[in-house]
Amino acid sequence: GGTLIETLRKLAEPPYLETVQWSKWHVFWVDERVVPKDHVDSNYKLAVDGLLSKVPIPTDQVYAINDTLSAEGAAADYETVLKQLVKNGVLAMSTATGFPRFDLMLLGMGPDGHLASLFPGHPLLNENQKWVTHIMDSPKPPPQRITFTFPVIKSSAYVAMVVTGPGEASAVKKVLSDDKTLPLLPTEMAILQDGEFTWFTDKQAVSMLQNK
Repeated sequence: GGTLIETLRKLAEPPYLETVQWSKWHVFWVDERVVPKDHVDSNYKLAVDGLLSKVPIPTDQVYAINDTLSAEGAAADYETVLKQLVKNGVLAMSTATGFPRFDLMLLGMGPDGHLASLFPGHPLLNENQKWVTHIMDSPKPPPQRITFTFPVIKSSAYVAMVVTGPGEASAVKKVLSDDKTLPLLPTEMAILQDGEFTWFTDKQAVSMLQNK
């Protein structure tokens, strides 16, 4: 969602459009707003309009939430979908954590240091059993969302954290600082169990770092 789709726009252009093996892609949402798929706030709509409608990924390999369900129901349904894909051998499991192991998670970070829909000080930061959960009181509207939990995010093989612009510079400074003052921001808590976490930033985003 968000500016990540804009970051990926060149994948829908030559030479990537012709050379990427689109048939091997399976696309999920790390978090999603519980709104109809055609709603302006829908990450699904954003992704379809900006990228997915322009590349030949098989439609049955794009996994949107069931937007006819409540937030709690949509989260439970999405977790059921993931578990079935594990059973079918489409989605791997992490031997280190026992949670699903996604090949790549594309993440952004908010000015408050949140990632996915895991916000500072929220009880969902402590969820360690569910794969997908729901939030009814997101401090960033709309309030009802589903989100992958920390154990799933931490089980990723690769995470690409894309942060641009000056708005997140203060959070970037705290997350990447050697001085880990409490409380930790959610992005500081995203330590992969057996994976590679890579930052992609512009100069504005890292403008508060001393050795940038």
